Amino acid sequence: MNQDLHKIIIVGGGAGGLELATKLGDTLGKKKKAHITLVDAKKTHLWKPLLHEIAAGSINPDKDELDYLAQAHWHHFHFRLGMMDGIDRANKTISLAPFIDVDGVEIIPRRTFAYDTLVMAVGSKINDFNIKGVAEHAIALDTQHQAERFHQRLHNAILRAQTQAEAIQPGQLEVVIVGAGATGVELSAELHKATREMTAYGLDNINPDRDIHISIIEASNRLLPALPERMSLSVRKELEKLNVKLYLGESVVEVDERGVKTSSGRYIDSSLVVWAAGIKAPSFLANLGLKVNNINQLHVRSTLQTLDDDHIFALGDCAACPIKPGSLEMVPPRAQSAHQQASLLFKSIKKMIKGKNDSLPEYRYQDYGSLVNLGSYSTVGNLMGAIAGGSMFIEGMIARMMYLMLYQMHLYALHGFTTVLLRLIVKFITHRTEARVKLH
Repeated sequence: MNQDLHKIIIVGGGAGGLELATKLGDTLGKKKKAHITLVDAKKTHLWKPLLHEIAAGSINPDKDELDYLAQAHWHHFHFRLGMMDGIDRANKTISLAPFIDVDGVEIIPRRTFAYDTLVMAVGSKINDFNIKGVAEHAIALDTQHQAERFHQRLHNAILRAQTQAEAIQPGQLEVVIVGAGATGVELSAELHKATREMTAYGLDNINPDRDIHISIIEASNRLLPALPERMSLSVRKELEKLNVKLYLGESVVEVDERGVKTSSGRYIDSSLVVWAAGIKAPSFLANLGLKVNNINQLHVRSTLQTLDDDHIFALGDCAACPIKPGSLEMVPPRAQSAHQQASLLFKSIKKMIKGKNDSLPEYRYQDYGSLVNLGSYSTVGNLMGAIAGGSMFIEGMIARMMYLMLYQMHLYALHGFTTVLLRLIVKFITHRTEARVKLH
């Protein structure tokens, strides 16, 4: 590596981090004006909004995951596998913990990397609020591994019920989803469809309408509490049509191996509990000597620079950023926020390399609305700002097409138009030769 090049390290290969690394690589990296390194604890990237479909078995993750090493090779940046666990701000280096394989063997030793500009883009994880039993008995949907693990448990539960001699026990095929945000409601609809398709493949001892049950528990008095009420009401009507049980205004106080106990004293039998309530940033951020809030998010100014160090930026869910300069309201943890912030940091870093540190752009959150996809049943949305000229509620086919376009826009940012078009053609050709649900 040319030691004179500006060294940029991006920690976290989620949507925002990977899009930023790709843009910087295609410009500064390709022209040898900077050395860009992306760090992630996993080898592959998967768009996080797909996790509920993987959990339900609606998609095969092998076809949608992206290899970081390949992306780095194609787009002129470098990838390093490992989990950041420390920082030396005086010497401007970060440390990565040793990488251990599934057998407990150390594959990669501890390493340190020097930076001139550091970008933290490590996202968020589910917040269990230290509720008893959640960590042991519930499955979060933070990672591809967790989504695949839930699918395996669901698939095995259905196979067991299909072949057992005794009657299906209470809770055996009951899925309880804690949290009625977008992930929770989308997962419930996707599970309803996927379990019926799964049982259609010869599992004739199971009647999904009679034997498979899906419940959502939400502490708020409505679904999608962070989104407009009209969307909440529309989604509720659709889920009630699917006989999804809704326990609103109830909070979970304990999860055990047999089910879930709520604040009202209700006990719901379930061997399949998904935790989708609340988020927090990774805990290691609180140990870096940088200011964080009570959910470990790094406090940043509107330039996305951390309060304590102008050479360290943060974006996405791990950043506590004002929605506009001077505001006390923080940017919501949404995919569009990370995308917007990655685009701003792309401009900022190019300015810094040119020595224009005093004129960095400031971030102002633009809410373009929300889309909630209930699979083949319905899609609802609320468009805002320049797209709608105000606020506009949409549902049905138009909303569905716009939802599908969100993923294509992410792929376009990573691969360009030609690759996205070819992927769509291949998917159309192979659609009729594949099972509609993953059966293993």
